[in-house]
Amino acid sequence: MKKLIVYYSLEGNTQYIAEKLAERLSADTLRLVPKKAYLDKGFAKYVWGGKSAIMGEKPELEPYSVDLSLYDEIIIGFPVWASTFAPPIRTFVFENKEKLQKKKIAVYACQAGRGAEKAISKLKTLLDIADFSATAVFIDPKTKLSEKNNNILDEFCNKDK
Repeated sequence: MKKLIVYYSLEGNTQYIAEKLAERLSADTLRLVPKKAYLDKGFAKYVWGGKSAIMGEKPELEPYSVDLSLYDEIIIGFPVWASTFAPPIRTFVFENKEKLQKKKIAVYACQAGRGAEKAISKLKTLLDIADFSATAVFIDPKTKLSEKNNNILDEFCNKDK
């Protein structure tokens, strides 16, 4: 089964998990990059990013090329912002919704606090699908290495076995 990991990462946590998953699942990756970068430091990072997430904004992305028909499963990864998924994921879903609905979809979220379950639910609603094939929530996986995150990664990778 051919897999693609589509992700957005601001501080590197989501990218860290994407790289671990790609290695373990022999998956391809697609990193989403907004044309206008989000701030990654200070209080303004939370204000601007949170507002963008809450308002359901769809930032323009740097051009990417992917043929979703080549993949059986799409894994979507994102940081949690204001109890929802990061806006670049919304853009990707809107640009590819019909194709995504025909795929097996798994999702993972990276967070420092709370809100991942709510964010995952919102993404499921946006995709208009019954459920994800697998879900995982990681707490600061890059900066706070833990046995718990390793166990979650193992479980997520073994979901099809």
